[in-house]
Amino acid sequence: MFIKRTTRQVGGKTYVNHLLVESVATPQGPRHRTICSLGSLAPAPEEEWRSLARKLSAALGGQTTLVPDPAVEALVEGTHPARHRPRPGPAGDEVVAIHADQVRVEDVREAGPVHVGHQLWHALTLDTILAEAGLSARARLLTEIMTLNRLVSPASEHAMPDWIRRTALGDILGTDFAALADDALYRNLDRLHPQRARIEQALAARERTLFNLDDTLYLYDLTSTYFEGQCSHNPQARRGYSRDHRPDCKQVVVGLVLDREGFPKAHEVFDGNRQDRTTLDEMLEALEQRTGRRGGATVVIDRGMAFAENLAQIRARGHHYIVAGRPAERHEHLEAFEDATGWTEILRTPSPRNPGQKKTRVWIKRAGSGAEVHVLCRSEGRREKDRAIRDTLEQRLLRDLTKLQARVARGRLRTPAKIHEALGRLRERYPRVARYYALAYDDATRAVSWTAHAELQTRAVHLDGAYLLRTDRQDLSEDEIWQLYILLTRVEAAFRAMKSPLMERPIFHHLEHRVQTHIFLCVLAYHLLVAIEKRFLDQGVHTSWATLREQLSTHQVVTVVLPATRGQTLRIRKGSTPEAIHREIYRTLKIPHEVMKPVKTWERAASHDSHSRPA
Repeated sequence: MFIKRTTRQVGGKTYVNHLLVESVATPQGPRHRTICSLGSLAPAPEEEWRSLARKLSAALGGQTTLVPDPAVEALVEGTHPARHRPRPGPAGDEVVAIHADQVRVEDVREAGPVHVGHQLWHALTLDTILAEAGLSARARLLTEIMTLNRLVSPASEHAMPDWIRRTALGDILGTDFAALADDALYRNLDRLHPQRARIEQALAARERTLFNLDDTLYLYDLTSTYFEGQCSHNPQARRGYSRDHRPDCKQVVVGLVLDREGFPKAHEVFDGNRQDRTTLDEMLEALEQRTGRRGGATVVIDRGMAFAENLAQIRARGHHYIVAGRPAERHEHLEAFEDATGWTEILRTPSPRNPGQKKTRVWIKRAGSGAEVHVLCRSEGRREKDRAIRDTLEQRLLRDLTKLQARVARGRLRTPAKIHEALGRLRERYPRVARYYALAYDDATRAVSWTAHAELQTRAVHLDGAYLLRTDRQDLSEDEIWQLYILLTRVEAAFRAMKSPLMERPIFHHLEHRVQTHIFLCVLAYHLLVAIEKRFLDQGVHTSWATLREQLSTHQVVTVVLPATRGQTLRIRKGSTPEAIHREIYRTLKIPHEVMKPVKTWERAASHDSHSRPA
């Protein structure tokens, strides 16, 4: 700021006026802007004007000094009252005189993760998809916040409203969630349930266009998810084979189909005791409805569905298959497995997310001809795993046989039928290793005995780490067949993501349709997760949503409280300035850096409010 001397002629007389001005940048170049008029300012020498300008600027801004300057105070009093009002800056900004020592920040809310989730929600046009499925604006809003909760910080419907209020979702969505209760979320599960298939179908079509996805390969696998508490109203809740190692809990089985890039195509919820092999045809039917594709794809499944009727179901719908053979099917290739010639090692590179990762060595060999191609595989890592599992089970079997033998010898178990029944239970409990032993009971000597089948044990050692792949694709090399089969690990990764960061388990709902919708919301959240990671992969950046979520947590929305010098308080609700890591994430995801548009409100402080009084 500086003082500018001006003159003008009126009636032959010259009038002198001094103005306090500042230089501002405009599109037309530098310009002078008048702050206030100081009159003639006759007493002050010109060499003192710069110092006087600084004092006037500070006084007009509301600042006080320990030793008041009477000349400055007189000039301030003489300026026009309008000059004390906040004035617009060069771009329409407000200039406000405030009490600097009373500035504070309130209502800090985490914004980065929910901002990313919200932007990807719109990139996938999920709001439009839900609207076309017949959901109201309120239902669409609740569905979005419930999905973002699963993506960012999963909670039950009961705890979800508090989490929503602790984030910047209200600011981002422009909605007040102060009165939101869990009842509204439970009812939204009911409204969403009938539209699941329609939403999943439209979403798969949108992703195929947005990410240019290949629709010729389907990866299908199943997992289980257990319940906590009562689930008597859910007929699907049954006890069965638990992948979560919770045989004490009832569960449901979840089937999931992914494409080559890991995007979900379809999912189904089955009874908790459903066998894997019985779900395939039903899932293929659902897949046709979701994608509209009739034949021409390759379906990759694991050995739990490697039965003749399953392969016939795949062929009947015009698809090809790649499947891992059941363990017994390896025996027809025993000589080929034992033959050391003809094996080719797969060249495996470490994961880009973990450059220090040590990949286990894998060798493959082509075998068989005719309608099917068989690929024999040997895995160094799998061999160690198979051997460790077999040794552990064998030790447990021998331990239990020794206990049974002692019970019979002490006379605590006398009835032959009961003894044979106990032996049968051990065969059922340890089927993987019981076939290596001949278990017997001699009624004459009243002794339990067992004899090892050395030949079978030797064969098992030779087959440690060995597995068989089968396919009707004659156009693929053995390396390509193995590479396509190993993509099933993406389904396993999807299940891990849904169970851990997205917290699909445990399930607390009692009603069947709410359980199914809960799992559907987890699938929706996984759509967002895989879309986020896909955009990074397309840029050559290998990272995970868990890492991004942690990095984004420091981008926040805050309320800056500015007590003005005239008894008013200006509150500005806005996002914090993104850090370098935030800007890089937003740039990669192609989403705006600005979380929300600033909201300014003026409040007149009460007379007893200490923040409204000068310090």
